[in-house]
Amino acid sequence: MKKERQLDASGKPKFGMTDKLAYAAGDLGCNMSFSLKGTVQTFWLVFMMLETGLLSALLLVVQIWDAINDPLIGSMIDADRRNYKMGKFKTYIFVGACGLLVAGALVFIPAPKADVWLKAVLFILGYVIWDACYTVANVPYGSMLSLVTEDAGERAQLSTWRSVGSMIGNMLPMVILPMLIWRKEVDADGNPVLNSAGEQVETLLGNRVFFAALIMGVLGFLCFLFMIKKITIRVDENAVKTNETQKFNVFQAFGSFMKNRPAVGATLAAMAMFLGMNSATIATTIMFATYFGKASMSGLVSMIGFLPMFLFMPFIKKIVNKWGKKEAAVVGAMASVVGGLLMFIFPLISNKTAALGMYVLALCIFGIGLGVYTCVSWALMADAIDYNEWKTGRREEGTVYSLHSFFRKLAQGVGPSVVLLLMGALGYVSANGTGGQTLQTATNMCWLVSGLYLFSAVLMLVGLAVVYNLDKKTMAQMTEELAARKGAVADTSKEA
Repeated sequence: MKKERQLDASGKPKFGMTDKLAYAAGDLGCNMSFSLKGTVQTFWLVFMMLETGLLSALLLVVQIWDAINDPLIGSMIDADRRNYKMGKFKTYIFVGACGLLVAGALVFIPAPKADVWLKAVLFILGYVIWDACYTVANVPYGSMLSLVTEDAGERAQLSTWRSVGSMIGNMLPMVILPMLIWRKEVDADGNPVLNSAGEQVETLLGNRVFFAALIMGVLGFLCFLFMIKKITIRVDENAVKTNETQKFNVFQAFGSFMKNRPAVGATLAAMAMFLGMNSATIATTIMFATYFGKASMSGLVSMIGFLPMFLFMPFIKKIVNKWGKKEAAVVGAMASVVGGLLMFIFPLISNKTAALGMYVLALCIFGIGLGVYTCVSWALMADAIDYNEWKTGRREEGTVYSLHSFFRKLAQGVGPSVVLLLMGALGYVSANGTGGQTLQTATNMCWLVSGLYLFSAVLMLVGLAVVYNLDKKTMAQMTEELAARKGAVADTSKEA
């Protein structure tokens, strides 16, 4: 006999494991698509052989558009007061999920022999379509966390489970894809073909990426359907209305966002990951291909940076209740700085096996710090949405989250673009492929990766420790005052 879920005071199912699993499935669905962004750079640089400067410019163009359309869609969701059968947020997520079934593969159309202008057109069109579908699904998904529960501990749990879904969604393509799309080269006699670093040359099989993206689109769609069916929204989506007669003003929205210190601090920390660590994805792949000769294993090694999150996941609610979300995240960021500093040692080690071991050790320490922050990162933004309501009286989930997403995506565009330019300046030549790079270029990739990780950790620490101002004491005050306001509104409604 099927066990019925217990109901809360409002008659809705009580918050529990079903909500956490469903929310995790949502980010798993998002990351079945989002996690391919690192592969985009590798695909177009190595397989399509776009020159680093051109690819840098194209990435910057599409990511700026990507960033701009986020607040537009977020404001559209906030202003939408229509009644949907599934609810407003779930409806938008479903529409975006349908598009992502095939959109992710459009940016991986294999045409390495096409003219450069045609490659540029294929890149821009494919990316814009893919990004539009992703934004329609992701913006309401991120905003929805603050509507599932108002309890701080439960929000932290949702944030943690979202990170679990994100990690699994990243791990699958991170670990499995490189093993499928890279092939070690041998000569006619079956002997390994070696590069300048003395490692076996590996070739990217671009045709396989297209079909892998299609499969991931289907898997992501199934995850979205599970989330839509199982998760419960307990806060009225239109409970706190903004002035509906006032049109959305992008400059006013930005001004309001910049006055929201928690939102700015949490956003700066998120940008740090994209400007540093995530931007290192292409450099890391090239480093493994040219310096270590292990491109097919690059994802497996990089996954180590995500695993420590599991150390904190079972205890995150207790950690947050005892010390606070900000306090825990700051300590984690400090650990990541230590890991970033240690990463500068491995390029100095001549023995490749020992160098790889040092890289893994530094990555583990970096990952331990990142694990703490990752567990609470989305809860920090949910609290920032509450902060906006506390200070302004307006609850604007879509607008606040979409502007957060705007800056994240701006970092996603600027970071890889700058890294590609740096790779070109450090000697990488696209036309030579991974097998034709010099030993000096391969070594330069090691230094570049180390610098990116340290930069990421330092900027994250600044955002969390200096800018983000919702410590445990302030959180308690904000929660108490917001509850009092809502109680007063409820009493007024009863009297009326």
